[in-house]
Amino acid sequence: MGDRLDGLTSAQVATSKRNDVPRRSSRSFGAIIRANVFTLFNLVIAVLWLLIMIFGEWQDGLFGLVIVANSLIGIVQELRAKRTLDRLAVVNEAPVRVRRDGAEREIEPRDIVLGDLILLGPGDRLLVDGEVVASEGLEVDESLLNGEADPMHKEPGDRLLSGSFVVAGSGAFTATKVGADAYAARLTAEASKFTLASSELRDGVARFIKYITWLVIPIGALLIYSQVNHHADFGAAITGAVAGIVTMIPEGLVLMTSIAFAVGVVRLGRRKCLVQELPAIEGLARVDVLCLDKTGTLTAGGMDLGAVLPLRDDAPVEDALAALANVDPRPNPTAQAIQARYPSAPPGWAAGQRVPFSSARKWSGADFDGHGAWLLGAPDVLIDPDSPAYAKASDFAAAGARVLALCRAPGLDGQDAEAVALVTLTQRLRPDARETLAYFAKQGVTVKVISGDNPQAVSAIATDLGIPGGDRAVDSRTLPEDDPDKLAEILDSNTVFGRVTPHQKRMFVGALQSRGHVVAMTGDGVNDVLALKDADLGIAMGAGSPATKAVAQVVLLENRFATLPHLVGEGRRVLANIERVSNLFLTKTFYAITLSLLTGVIGLAFPFAPRHSTLVNALTIGVPAFFLALAPSIQRARPGFVPRVLRFAIPAGVACAGAVLASFWAAHIPDSSLEQDRTSAVITLFLVTWWVLVMVVRPGTAWRLGLVAAMAGLFVVALAVPYVRDFFAFDFDGVYDILLAVGIAAVGAVVISLAVKLTPPLTRTDKSSVSSG
Repeated sequence: MGDRLDGLTSAQVATSKRNDVPRRSSRSFGAIIRANVFTLFNLVIAVLWLLIMIFGEWQDGLFGLVIVANSLIGIVQELRAKRTLDRLAVVNEAPVRVRRDGAEREIEPRDIVLGDLILLGPGDRLLVDGEVVASEGLEVDESLLNGEADPMHKEPGDRLLSGSFVVAGSGAFTATKVGADAYAARLTAEASKFTLASSELRDGVARFIKYITWLVIPIGALLIYSQVNHHADFGAAITGAVAGIVTMIPEGLVLMTSIAFAVGVVRLGRRKCLVQELPAIEGLARVDVLCLDKTGTLTAGGMDLGAVLPLRDDAPVEDALAALANVDPRPNPTAQAIQARYPSAPPGWAAGQRVPFSSARKWSGADFDGHGAWLLGAPDVLIDPDSPAYAKASDFAAAGARVLALCRAPGLDGQDAEAVALVTLTQRLRPDARETLAYFAKQGVTVKVISGDNPQAVSAIATDLGIPGGDRAVDSRTLPEDDPDKLAEILDSNTVFGRVTPHQKRMFVGALQSRGHVVAMTGDGVNDVLALKDADLGIAMGAGSPATKAVAQVVLLENRFATLPHLVGEGRRVLANIERVSNLFLTKTFYAITLSLLTGVIGLAFPFAPRHSTLVNALTIGVPAFFLALAPSIQRARPGFVPRVLRFAIPAGVACAGAVLASFWAAHIPDSSLEQDRTSAVITLFLVTWWVLVMVVRPGTAWRLGLVAAMAGLFVVALAVPYVRDFFAFDFDGVYDILLAVGIAAVGAVVISLAVKLTPPLTRTDKSSVSSG
C-alpha cells in the first residue's frame, strides 16, 4: 500500500497515457469557417449572382458582396469570441493534486496520466475514472451521472467515475481510465461538442428561415416564369426575377444574431465572466428570480473567528477546538478561520475515527484517543432546543453572527451531544452587495436568499443589506416538501430561507420554475451543484468548487457579485437588439414576397433592379442593423419573440409593397422608360423602409437619430451625385415623378403606422411579460 500512496515516478509518467481530451469551450477554426461560408443562403445568393453575371449587367451583381461581407464579419466576430472563451476556459480550469515521486504537486487536468495517484478533497470534481486507495470519510456525489441524490461512501477498492464530485471527506485514487476512455468522456463525447443550446431566440430565427425557405422556392419560380413570359428582353427578365428573390432572403438575420452573441461573449470576457454556453446570454435577459447563496455571494470569502464562549468550566474547550480544526488535511473555510488562532492540534489529541463536514449533516466530528468523541456544527442541529445553550446561540445568530456548537458526545452519530462551548464567526459583507441588490430591485428581478446557515443569521445579514422581507426568515426544515404547490406558494411570498439542504435548493428551483419564473442560481460550494444544474441559469463563483464551475453556464472568475448587473444588462442588450434587427429584416422579406406574388400574378416587370435593392437594403437595414445589434439596452426580455416580430413585419411589409407598387404603376405613362418607372418606385421604397427604420429605433436617442439622418443623407447623395446616379441607373422624368413618389411614400408611412398599431396580437399576452417601453 505504501508504494501505491507514493504515486508514479517521473519515468513512469513519461511513458504513460495522458488524459488528452480536447478542450471544447468553442468550436474549431475550421468549423467556424464552414458555418459562416457554407450556408444555404450563401449558396442561393451565389447562384443568383452567377445568373446576373451571365444574363445581366455587373452593376446588378453588387448583392454578391453580401456573401463576402457576411462571411468575413461572422468569422472575425466568432474568432474573437473563440479567443476569449479559450483564454478564460484555461483560467477556469482547476488544477489537480497528484502525488508523484512521493511528493504532492498540482498539475493541469490534461497532464493526468494513467496510473496517477490523485488526491481528493471536498468540492473536487473527478476528471478520470479510478479506484480508491485511501479514504478518510470520503463521500462522493454521483447524481450528475445516475440521478441518485444521496452521496456514496467510498472505501479502498471502490470504483470512482469521472463526472462525480466529492462532497465530504478526503482520500486518494488511482487513475484507471483517462482521456476518451473515461466514463464521463464517453457519455459526453457528443454533447461536449460546441453547440448552441435551444433558446427562444435561436428557435425563432430558425423558424423564420425555415418558413421563408419554403416560400422562396415557389414564389421565386412564379416570379421567374412571369418575368420571362411577359418580357421580350430575357436579360431584363432574369434581372427582375433575381431582384425579387434576393430581397426575399433575410441573409443578414442569422449573421446579426451570431454577432450579437459573439460580441456579448467578448464584452463579458473583459469583465472576467466565462460564458460556457452562448445561449446563457439570452437566459440572463429573461431572469426574473435570482436565488443567492449567502456565503460567498453576499458575504466575501473567508471568515474570522470571533468569541469562544465556554459553557462548562471543566471541559478542555480550546484543546478540543484546536484538534477538530486541524484534523482535516483539506480544511473548509470554517476550519481555516479556527486554525488562524489555533494553528496546530494539541499534544496527545490523535484522531481515530472521524466524520467530515457535509452540508447535509451540518456538523463534523472526530474520536480522539483518551479524550472521547467531539462534534462541531450547527447549534440547532446538535443542541436540544429547550436548553439555555440553544437560546444563547439564537441570540448570537439574531445579531448576525455565525454560531457553532462545540459538543462532547458518546459517539459519532450526532446523538445525545452535550454542548460545552459556543463559537462565533464573523462574516465579511461584500462592499458591492447593497448596490447590486438595489439594481435588481429596480430592474424587477426578485431576489431569494437561500442558505444552509441559521435562519436568524441569514435574516440579520439580509436586513442589513436592505433586502425586502429580509426580517422574516423561513426555517426550511418546516417546509412541506411533499406538497409542491404549497412549497411554491411559500417561496413566492417569502425572501429569506435558512437551513436549506442541497436537496431542498434543487426543489426550490423547480418550485419557482413551476410558477412560470425564469430562475438564476448563484453558488460556490458543492451543496449548490444540483440547484445550479437545474436552474435556467447557473452562475458560479470563480473561487468556488470545481464541481460548481463545471455545471454552471456562467463563471464569475473574479468572484465579484457586482458583475451580475453587467451580466443581466448584456443579456437584455442582445435580446432587445435582435428583436429590432429581426423587425427590419423580416419587413424586407415580407415586402419582397408580396411584390413577387403581385408582379408574378399580374405580369408586371419587377419594380426595381438588384442594384436598387442593394442600395436601399444597405441604407435601411444592413448598416443600421449592424449598429443596432451592438447598441446598449436595458429593457426586460419578454416571451413571444416570434409573434411580436411577425405582428410588426407582416403589416409593415405588405404596406411597403403596396406603396412601391402604387408608385411604380402611377409613374408609368406611355412614353416613360422602365428605368424612370423604377426610379420612382425606388424613391418610394427607400422612404417607406426608412420610416420602418424610424419606428424600429424608437425611443430616439441622439445617436439613433443621427444614424437615421445619416442614412437619409447618403440616399440623397446617391440621387444627387451624377456618377453614383448613373451607376444605380436612376433616371428622373422631371419633378413630377419625385413628388409623386414622395407623396405615395407619405401615405404609405401613415398606413404602415396604422397597420402595425391596429394589427391584433398573434398570441395572448403573457402575464409574466413586462413592457419594454
